[in-house]
Parts: sequence; C-alpha cells; structure tokens
Amino acid sequence: MKILFATAEAYPFLKTGGLADVSLALPKALRRLGIDARVIMPKYQDIRYEFKMMMKHCCHFNVQVGWRNQYCGIEYLEYDGVPFYFIDNEFYFKRNGAYGYGDDDERFVFFSRAIVEMINHIDFIPNIVHCNDWHTASVPLILKAHYSNSERHRNIKTIFTIHNLRYQGVFRREILWDLLNLDDYYFTEERLKYYDAVNLMKAGIIYSDKVTTVSRTYAKEIKTPFYGEGLHGLLSANSDKLVGIVNGIDYDEYNPKTDKFIYKNYDENSFGLKRENKEALQRELHLPQNPDIPMIGMVTRLTNQKGLDLIAQVIQEILEMDIQFVLLGAGDSNYEDMFKYYASVYPSKISANIRYSEELARKIYASSDLFLMPSLFEPCGIGQLIALRYGSLPIVRETGGLKDTVRPYNRFTGEGNGFSFANYNAREMIDIIKYALYVYYNERDAFNKLIYNAMISDNSWRESAKLYIMLYNSLVN
Repeated sequence: MKILFATAEAYPFLKTGGLADVSLALPKALRRLGIDARVIMPKYQDIRYEFKMMMKHCCHFNVQVGWRNQYCGIEYLEYDGVPFYFIDNEFYFKRNGAYGYGDDDERFVFFSRAIVEMINHIDFIPNIVHCNDWHTASVPLILKAHYSNSERHRNIKTIFTIHNLRYQGVFRREILWDLLNLDDYYFTEERLKYYDAVNLMKAGIIYSDKVTTVSRTYAKEIKTPFYGEGLHGLLSANSDKLVGIVNGIDYDEYNPKTDKFIYKNYDENSFGLKRENKEALQRELHLPQNPDIPMIGMVTRLTNQKGLDLIAQVIQEILEMDIQFVLLGAGDSNYEDMFKYYASVYPSKISANIRYSEELARKIYASSDLFLMPSLFEPCGIGQLIALRYGSLPIVRETGGLKDTVRPYNRFTGEGNGFSFANYNAREMIDIIKYALYVYYNERDAFNKLIYNAMISDNSWRESAKLYIMLYNSLVN
C-alpha cells in the first residue's frame, strides 16, 4: 500500500498548528505498520537551513496554472524514517510563514496541481493521495477533471481530511478558469459554487472518495448548523463517505520519561516527581513556591474558539480561589490584554506568557495539576492529549475530540481521566473547576488514581493508524 500524504505544513519543517504534528506522526505510525507512506509539502523559505542542505533534487518540470506555466522542482529528504517530498517554487513559497497572502488561492492551487503532476516524474505511484484541509482540497478535483485518462493516475483514490471546517478556502469565482483551468460547468451549488464565490473545501468533500474528520464526535457535529460552518447540508448529503478518526500524538516526541525540556523526568509509576517540576516552574515564573497549591495550566491560541470568552466572564472568581494559573499563548489582542492585566494585579496567582514556546509548553504540561480547555468547538485537540500523557488532568467542554478522549471522573467507580462539562456556559465551567479542586484537596487518593489513569490512556497514533489502514483498504481492495 502506497500513500502520499499531502499537507501544507509538517513538523519539524514548518508548524503553525496541530496539522503539522499530524503530518509527521500519522505517516510515521503508518510506516511502522508496513504502509509506504510519504509526505509532500511546499518548500517554504522558513524551513531551517540545515534541512535544506540535506535535500536532494529529484526532478523539475512545469505546472499549468490557468494561463501560467510555472516551474516546479521536487526535493527529497528522509526525516525520522519518513520520506518527504518538497515542492520548490520561489515565486510562491520564498516568503515568511505559510499563509495569509493575497494570492494564497494561486499558491495552493499551484501546490495541488504540482502534487498531481509530480506523479508523472517520480518512481512512486500512490494508491491513495491523502489530502488535508483546503490547501490540498483541489487535488481530488484536479485528478478527476484533468488526469482521468492518464495511465499513471486513473486508479489513484483520494481521501480528504477536515482538520478545521472553519477555514474553507473561499475565493473569487474567476479562479475556476484563471487557476483551475475549468469552465462554468463547475460553478453550481452541486459542485464548487458558494454564494458568488468558489469554495475549495467543497471540492475536497465532493470529489474525494472518502472524507474524514479528526474525531468521531466532530464528524457528527459538523452535520449540524451550529458546527457545520455553512456546509452542514453538504456534509449530511455525503454522510455515507464521512468517517471520524480521532488524532493521536507521537509518543516518542511527547514522553515525560525522556522529555529534554522538562525539569525532572517521570512516568506513570513516579508521577510524584511532578511536584519537583511544579516548584521549578514556580521559581522560573516568579510565582510563590508551594508544591501543594493546585496549578491550572493553559497552552492555547487566544481566540473565541478556545473558550476564552467563558474565562473572561469568571476570571476574577477563578483567581480568588486557592490556585495558581499559568497561561502560554498568543492571539486576539483583547484576550492578551486581559491576561496581562490580571497578571499585573495578581502576580502571585497568575503567570501570563503571551508568546509561544515549545519548551515552556512542555514544562507547563509536566508541572500543572489541571489543564483547562473549555473550547466552543474542538475538531480533535492536541493539548488535552499531551496533558493526559503528562498527568495534567484536563478540564474540558464536551465537544469534538475533547469528548472522545477525556472521560469524566466518576467518584462512585473511580473511573475517568479528567473532568468535563456539557454546555457552553461560564457557570458550568467554574463549577467543574471547583469540583476538580475539591477532589484535589479532599480525595487525594482518587486524584492520584486519575493521574495514573490519564498517563496510561492510549492516545498514541497506533490505534488510529490501524483505522486509517482499514479505510485505505476499503478503497483499494
């Protein structure tokens, strides 16, 4: 089985979000199970120099993008046992970052067309191209519209994974003929039309052979108006090919027993050493050193999606509790300013780190007792999976992947690996925070059992990779 995993970003070459982690960890897990999985992504300017020096030039050719005939080079590098191809075009990708440019439509249509055309020029013909989010959503369309008679392409199947439905790749109508070399046949409600524009995510949903999302619950949620972002009707109509498979995390990368970023390594049988991590982090962040005070961690983008408006409603009440609150993240200025303000007013209660640092993130996971994720919606979520791995008990809202991976504490049976609340409501959130703190102070044996349960939860990619293999086999066999 040969799989080409098409993605706009992949760790460690360029990362802006969880997609980058998936783009290394899933192919890595697939290869361990005997699948020839390879990754293709743009060769961005921001890829580190040492990686670029290790790349080997495979071939080059021209790619048709509307009336344009653009150069495309293919570079190759193996990282952590996974073969990577890089699409090289300096006009499109020699820029800072990955997204946010006025010609993103042209850049990623070129990328998608280059992925398909590359198959004519290398010695790897995949059985399946696994596409991810809108950046590669036009690959299934291009295959069917332009390459259906090609000997090397005609048997290739496609899977399209939705990581976050909110970002759909909606662009001007003219991209049909100006970039995709298509006519008005495709500008209908049943195809790519989205109001008066073209929606590339619609292309991925309609023209792929299977559609997946990154959790079972999210696959159900996006067929409803609240979560469907305007595409709930389309997704409901295509529910026969819609599958939810929860993401995992790389257990080699996220391992408190070997993590070089944290102060003191530990595992599920020595998690008492989290106290030493907590004291060291308190010292580093200039918080009062007290290993007995419960620490609530939060590593997140500061946006409404992440439930920050709930926190804004009750942050004063949270900080009046006997806790320490450690935040790491950046995003909307109103939330950044809010946390900066409260950190100045309550310097002994809250540390607001308005930035992103992988090292500090790992220290927070290893040091905190509780990890807050009150998301409005969460397709899968990576933070709660890492928190579980490091024994920081998640407090989550029951949505998407949070509902699928966090089992709420049952005081009668002792089961669970965290805490959760159902409705998007600040009072419900603070009530469950208070309950978690009650268990921390008054049911210490139960709290420790929850930590153990959390750390032995299997959120690796192994089981999810097996589900993907079953899905691949259903298309090829």
